[in-house]
Amino acid sequence: MQDMTDLPTMLLVDDDEVFTQVLARAMTKRGFRVEIAHNVQDAILITTDEAPEFAVVDLRMPGDSGLSLVKHLKQIDDQTRIVVLTGYASIATAVEAVKLGATHYLAKPADADQILAAFDRTEGDPDAPVSDTALSVNRLEWEHIQRVLQENDGNISATARSLNMHRRTLQRKLNKRPAKK
Repeated sequence: MQDMTDLPTMLLVDDDEVFTQVLARAMTKRGFRVEIAHNVQDAILITTDEAPEFAVVDLRMPGDSGLSLVKHLKQIDDQTRIVVLTGYASIATAVEAVKLGATHYLAKPADADQILAAFDRTEGDPDAPVSDTALSVNRLEWEHIQRVLQENDGNISATARSLNMHRRTLQRKLNKRPAKK
């Protein structure tokens, strides 16, 4: 039997406890030693003694966003390979995740094999398909809100002021799923 300390380490951070348990089992079967956290603060505590070799980080969780964890993980070990996983994908957050050091950015749902493949993506794909259709007005609104929210470090009140929108209206828009492209 293989010594668990010889296995590559993977940190899974997502507030969906069922999802993390299922993904942890799948990654353990694929040869990883897995640690789980359900928010950024717990993940930071887990990484105080040892930085993981791999991390799967949900973007949107209670408390700090997954982007702050990406930055923290890269500060403690710039070799950590990070995949940001989210049900609230936007161009703005994808760009920020990559700028902060994420290896790849995936929209949920994603399975273990897709996540493992994302860890191996070290270069861009010049043959990636380019859409012939423009984004819908609703999707453009979603992307704009996400970009302004990012510029305001996730502060909803400041974002609402920047958008000249009532805070509760902005919160309702943020609680909806992103508009289809």
